Amino acid sequence: MASNDNQLEEKQEEVEPIMILDVNQEELDLNHGRIGKIENLEPLVQLKRLYLRWNLIKKIENLGTLTTLEELELYDNQITKIENLEPLSNLIMLDISFNRLTKIENLDELSSLQKLFLVSNKIASIENLQSLSNLTMLELGDNKIREIKNLDCLPNLTHLFLGKNKITKIQNLDKLTKLECLSLQCNRIVKIENLDKLINLKELYLSENGIEVIENLDENKDLETLDLAINRIKSIENVGHMKELQEFWVNNNQISAWKCLEQLTGNLKLETVYLEKNPIASDIQYRKKIMLTIPWIKKIDATLCH
Repeated sequence: MASNDNQLEEKQEEVEPIMILDVNQEELDLNHGRIGKIENLEPLVQLKRLYLRWNLIKKIENLGTLTTLEELELYDNQITKIENLEPLSNLIMLDISFNRLTKIENLDELSSLQKLFLVSNKIASIENLQSLSNLTMLELGDNKIREIKNLDCLPNLTHLFLGKNKITKIQNLDKLTKLECLSLQCNRIVKIENLDKLINLKELYLSENGIEVIENLDENKDLETLDLAINRIKSIENVGHMKELQEFWVNNNQISAWKCLEQLTGNLKLETVYLEKNPIASDIQYRKKIMLTIPWIKKIDATLCH
């Protein structure tokens, strides 16, 4: 039996070499290729997009000749370090999500980079991003980050995703004035604060935290989506100034008074509210009362209004 187990393990780790069929191609899709090593790519002098998702790659290497590359996807491999990317000065999108990274490093030469995805690694700190001033999207969800910091160098950032980390405080975002989408879901945040400089914010996701009060959003007048689900909120308040608000999610909280729903009567663009799994949702006339208070509403929880 032991011999059979060893054979099975060896078979599972069998890898395939990279085969090049057309040296003039601009896109190479090697997803699910059982590739164990990046190699044999030197002839591809016109390559712009390289997709290596779902492989067995352990090291970023042998990419030095691909200077025309604009998109590189290494999603779901076994990579432990960001390295050997210096020649890729034309890279616009880099995805090394679902790997084994512990540190953001060696990105200094990627000044053209606009989108960086490092989801589901073991990164503990936001750092070494100072050369990425053209970055518009940064995705660091599902890591081990405890503090929002070192982002002042990203003035063009429009989308920032930090969900599923260990962040306890909203802070150090003042310089990100172009930010349109901020996701801090599933952290350890207990207070909404320090968002007043983010006047262009359209989407704010704060579900699965420990927030008790809706507050400090006075300057975020252009919000279209506000997600506060699965918190400890007892009352709807301080949202009347959000004239662009379309989606308001406060399900799984502690809202018990119907009167606070009147706070939404000024949000005339509101289309969807999620209020299920609050004390008020046990009312037999739950949907009817919402529609009477906000007659223009189109969807309550996941159900359309007729």
